[in-house]
Amino acid sequence: MTTTVTLRESHFGEAEYELLRSGALTARPFRYPSGIAAIRLANDRGHLVVLPFMGQMIWDAVFDGVDLGMKDMFAEPRPADTIVGTYGCFAFHSGLLSNGCPSPADTHPLHGEMPCAPMQSAALEIGEDAEGPYLALTGTREWVMGFGDHYRATPRIVLRPGTALFDFGIEVENLASAPMDLMYMAHVNFALVRGGRIVQPAPFDAAHTVVRSVVPGHVRPTPAYLAFIEELARDPSSSAVLDRPERYDPEQVFYVRGVRRGADGRTAMMQVGPKGDALTIAWNPDDLPHTVRWIFDNGDQQVAAFALPATCEPEGRIAEKAKGHVRSLAPGAAAAFSVRLGHLDSGEAARVEAEIGKFR
Repeated sequence: MTTTVTLRESHFGEAEYELLRSGALTARPFRYPSGIAAIRLANDRGHLVVLPFMGQMIWDAVFDGVDLGMKDMFAEPRPADTIVGTYGCFAFHSGLLSNGCPSPADTHPLHGEMPCAPMQSAALEIGEDAEGPYLALTGTREWVMGFGDHYRATPRIVLRPGTALFDFGIEVENLASAPMDLMYMAHVNFALVRGGRIVQPAPFDAAHTVVRSVVPGHVRPTPAYLAFIEELARDPSSSAVLDRPERYDPEQVFYVRGVRRGADGRTAMMQVGPKGDALTIAWNPDDLPHTVRWIFDNGDQQVAAFALPATCEPEGRIAEKAKGHVRSLAPGAAAAFSVRLGHLDSGEAARVEAEIGKFR
């Protein structure tokens, strides 16, 4: 049995309050001083703050007392049409008609039209499935453009009791009579942990951990930056441990290729901290065949997005189309993407790292 609560703007006022409770799972709506509606989804290990009417991005994620998200300059979400106008969130849906950093010849916004998209509907679900009880936030966003594309996007976030892992996903249905281009990335902005160690089911060599050589327009390269790219291109192994994060100003982007999988067909990566706990993300490479890594530390912003699962690389629509990385979605067809991510305590992290070591 599933209970659904439709969310309306009237549910969100200045004071946070408990709208829904089921055991250890709670939902508490509130509104930021900026006017943005938010809802805190919590269990016995932590909470998420999600913006239900703004792309259903996750603004904050705190579990086991650990803030999982990047350091940024935004005290709260702000009204924005593009993600750079409110770049303080933990995770957002990047895409869907375009994705990545536009080249001078591209006309799309950074990371596409979905990150800050106004949602036509939002709802909470309380239910139980094969994995047990859950609390979910979902909603719909219909994109339609005269003489252009028409699709429905349905994001979904699922939180369960007793775990600091949660699901972040989206389904896209092409409602038009013509095929549509589809580009998607689960853009998760994990915190940069000083001394953090990246665990990946692929070698840290030049064939499998490939540094991006294309310098995007928002980066101002210096001789030291270009020399570091050349060093990483020859031997990326020094990027496995984030003990010199000052080297990541400007940003560095990597493409992790040939990732191995577990027995369930999924792959996983981690950033293990000095105390043994970890940030982690897992996904199915059949759905999200490209893995991007973004590391940046300039004092104002610090992020170690050690795994951004995607359908393409982030070099803009024109470049990705030329590479053959832009997926085509047939009329009436749907595609679904989901990642499981969150925090692992030291015991959980040790077990997951051992499992990753057995991937094949």
